[in-house]
This record gives sequence, C-alpha cells and structure tokens, in this order.
Amino acid sequence: MNPAYSIIFFTVSSGAGYGLLALLGLAASSHGKASSAGFALTGVGLALVLIAAGLLSSTAHLGRPERAWRALSQWRSSWLSREGIVAIATFPAALGFAATWSGLVDAPLWIAPLGILCALLSAATVYCTGMIYASLKTIPAWHTGFTMPTYFAFAFATGSGLLNAIAFIFGRFQTDAGRFMAFLTIILVFTAIVLKWLYWRKRRGNRGQYTMAQATGLGEGVRQWEVPHTSTNFIMKEMGYQMARNHATKLQRLCMILLDIGFFTAFLSPRWPWLVFITAFTLLAAAWVERWLFFAQGEHVVQLFYGKDRV
Repeated sequence: MNPAYSIIFFTVSSGAGYGLLALLGLAASSHGKASSAGFALTGVGLALVLIAAGLLSSTAHLGRPERAWRALSQWRSSWLSREGIVAIATFPAALGFAATWSGLVDAPLWIAPLGILCALLSAATVYCTGMIYASLKTIPAWHTGFTMPTYFAFAFATGSGLLNAIAFIFGRFQTDAGRFMAFLTIILVFTAIVLKWLYWRKRRGNRGQYTMAQATGLGEGVRQWEVPHTSTNFIMKEMGYQMARNHATKLQRLCMILLDIGFFTAFLSPRWPWLVFITAFTLLAAAWVERWLFFAQGEHVVQLFYGKDRV
C-alpha cells in the first residue's frame, strides 16, 4: 500500500498518547492522588494532545474531511467506526480523571475507577485501530496474528518512554519508582523487538502465497491474457506500492537499531536518568519507521489482476 503520512502520524501519535494515558490510569489506580498537580495535568494533557493530533491527522487523506463523522454510523460492522466511538468516549473520561487525580476536584474515591476506565478505553481504542488492518484478508501482510500484539507493544512502549521523561521533569523518575518505570519500559521494548522479529520472519516465509489460480478458482493452468489498464491508475498507485527488497531490509535494520538504543538507554536510565529523553525519542522514531514499513509492505491481492504473478 502507498504509505500515507497522515495515517502513519495518526497511528504513532495516537498510539503513544493512548499508551501514556493507560499507564497513567493504571499508576493512579494503584497509588492514588498524584504527587503534584503539575505532573498529573502534564501527563494527561500530553496524552490528549497526542491523541487529538493523531485523530485530526487521520482525516487529512480524506477527500471530504467534513464528512468524517459519518464513519461513526457503521459501528456494527466497521472497526473504523468502533475506533472512532471509543476514541471519543475516552476524552470525557480522561478529563474527569485528570481533574480528580490532580486534586482540582476533591474526589479521591473516583481516582481509581476513572484511572481504570481510561486504561480500558485506551486499550480498546488501540485494539480497534489494529483490527482495522488485521481484519483485512485481502492484505496478507496485515492479516496475521502479529498485527494486534505489535500495535499494543508499540503503543505502550512509546507511552512508557514518554512517561519516564515526564516523571524525570517533575522529579519522580529519580525516586525508587523510577526503577520500576525503567523496568517496565525495558519489558515493553523487548516485547516490541521480539514481535517485529517474529513478524518479519513469518513474512519472509509467506511471501507470494497467493496466485491468480487461487484468486479466480480456475486452477493452476490459468494465465492472464491482458491487464485491465495499460497505464498507471489510482488502484495501481495505492494498492500496488512497490518497494525494493534491499530498501525494506535497511529500514528493518534501522527500526531494530532504534529499538535496541531505546532498550539500552532504558536499562541505563536508573543510573543516568537524563537518558529517558533519548529513550522516548528513539522509541517514537522506531515506531515511525516500523509503521511506514507496515503500510508500504502491505500488498493487496488486487495486484494479481494488474499483472503480478504472486502476492
């Protein structure tokens, strides 16, 4: 598929925002009121800014962005509609959580319920986002059991990296809690590394599994007489994006290098806390590279009717 930068930004930005919000909600449900109002409002505020920026950018590739609201009407059958509904529901819950957790509203009994609710809604939104792509049988590279776990891993890993940076600014990462946050980031980044390695290994083994014979059901002897179009058209540009294999290999290595840097800086951050900023930046950069590759390598089976032997 032709990678749309608006969708890449959406999945990376909103994923990091939902990961950060979920971790904040879980932390608040365990520890109660925030150590300072500034820490609570900055954390939740950054999460909502990332989420809102991502959601707004997702409409940039639409021909009529003002009609984007109509996507919410198909919630019975569309993961896109479900994603939009859950994403919108997250905002009032997050605002209520920020108000109680920061102490602006004196309601300590509501901190844990609202924190858990934010975590659940954030996880549900990431799940719906991943299912938009994982449910597409026409794109074998996305229709795999690794797509959903990878979306979760990158969302929570980037969110954890941002949480560490915010905690450092407000003097929380330098306490004993910082060791746990660093350990959590290490686990999440390691999970992302393993999942992407397994995904790329499986993809190398499954390339070219669909043929014209399977697409038409006419048997192995079927041959294409002529392609539907003699010149490049919209479908060929959007559904048949071509990327050199050596270029993909380089980007895979770059993604892994960035993840490795994030892993080791998180490992060393309890000793040198300022490394949390490098961790946060490299994890976001790794997520951007991973997501670009994810979309660019998504070959649609419609290419079989435009001259390609296998998909």
